[in-house]
Amino acid sequence: MKIPLLALCPETPAGKADLRTTEPGETKEIRILALDVGQRRIGVAVSDPLGLTAQGLEVLERKGWEEDISRLLEIARRYPVQEILVGLPRHMDGRLGAQAPEILKLAQTLGEALGVPVVAWDERLSTKEAERVLIAADLSRRRRRRVVDKMAAVLILQAYLDQTRQAP
Repeated sequence: MKIPLLALCPETPAGKADLRTTEPGETKEIRILALDVGQRRIGVAVSDPLGLTAQGLEVLERKGWEEDISRLLEIARRYPVQEILVGLPRHMDGRLGAQAPEILKLAQTLGEALGVPVVAWDERLSTKEAERVLIAADLSRRRRRRVVDKMAAVLILQAYLDQTRQAP
């Protein structure tokens, strides 16, 4: 008997079925690539093979559409990902941020090139939370600037992983 896991997030209709299914007692490996896309940088994180924890990979300096896509495809193929999670910028009142259409287009392009589903996840305050974590870790302002986008991608991915594990 297959038991579907649900991936519920604020940007998707309730009950959207996740592609992960398992037999009772079986553990299915899945890698999820998470992106925190900004105007100048893209924070990149990946889940462990069991989909339990998020690990930060790197911060890519944006170079232009084609090069950004190429570099992200390279990373996605290095960690055979089965899903792409992208942080979707929203205002505090829930409206989509100005960069949302470009971010969704980038994620959809990656998803189509890799043949994997794309999930948009509310990233409100993820960068602020990443800053707080890095300040608590006593990183210098200069060092924080280099890793904050990667940490934001980790926080977005970990929230998603925690939510999907709790889904009925």
